[in-house]
Amino acid sequence: MDIGKRTVFVWEENAGEIHKEDCAQRLAAMTTVKSAHYKSPSEGEIVSFADTCGMFRVDTQLLNQINAIGDITICTLPDHFPVKKGDRLASIHIVPLVTKEEQIIQAEALCKGKQLFDLHPYQHKKIGVIITGSEIYHRRIQDKFKPLIRQKMKQYPSEIIGVTICDDDIDMISNTAQSHLNVGADLLIFTGSMSVDPNDLTPTAIRKLSAEIVTHGIPAQPGNMTLIAYLNNVAILGVPSAAFHAHATVFDVVLPQVFAGDKFTKQELIRLGESGLCYGCKTCHFPVCSFGRY
Repeated sequence: MDIGKRTVFVWEENAGEIHKEDCAQRLAAMTTVKSAHYKSPSEGEIVSFADTCGMFRVDTQLLNQINAIGDITICTLPDHFPVKKGDRLASIHIVPLVTKEEQIIQAEALCKGKQLFDLHPYQHKKIGVIITGSEIYHRRIQDKFKPLIRQKMKQYPSEIIGVTICDDDIDMISNTAQSHLNVGADLLIFTGSMSVDPNDLTPTAIRKLSAEIVTHGIPAQPGNMTLIAYLNNVAILGVPSAAFHAHATVFDVVLPQVFAGDKFTKQELIRLGESGLCYGCKTCHFPVCSFGRY
């Protein structure tokens, strides 16, 4: 039979080498994810797919260690990336047709007891929305936040259990927030009055709830005045007016992690500085862009 080859090589099994499809299977076995699945290898590549919507996480340091071994190549979506059911998460294969088994053993040892990547499914949230500002409360201007919040929450498993407009009054704002908590809110979203103006009392009202402020101010634009806090397991977001001036802001960046139920750290938010400047594309492609990678 003519196969168009001048030379045919014969691979000797059990010579300390492993075929690339067997490598892919073993590498996949060391990187299992509860909310994802692998399809059978094709041409030596095995791909992971999401079984649900959620936030994708990667141990970047561990990934770099594995890819430095030699013939192994594992590529993934970015850390903290929001995904939908059916999205590709990771691709695993080796470069040559066969490789030394010792490389696979080394990778398996690195992954032992660790999670190379993971998918954190979104959790259902009951949301209380507190819209602040005397100009809105006294109807001098029309509120733009309520329809914006409702539209963005359609992307996540959520129920808005109340929307209240408050005057610039600390007691009114904090009491309203407490009323939402009393009926089961596990996510509070405060809108407006987030700047450094003396009349902007929302951050003070949030502190009055005895919430732990992770940050008021994030190195990212638009939305650098965003506030993130927690009251026990209740996430609290203070959203500045930039949210309705731009298609994608810090608000959109942080929502996936909030719905995944993972608490932010100050250090995570500081890392946003490197990718925190929105490019301002005429047609927004967020999150498939550089904005908000941390």
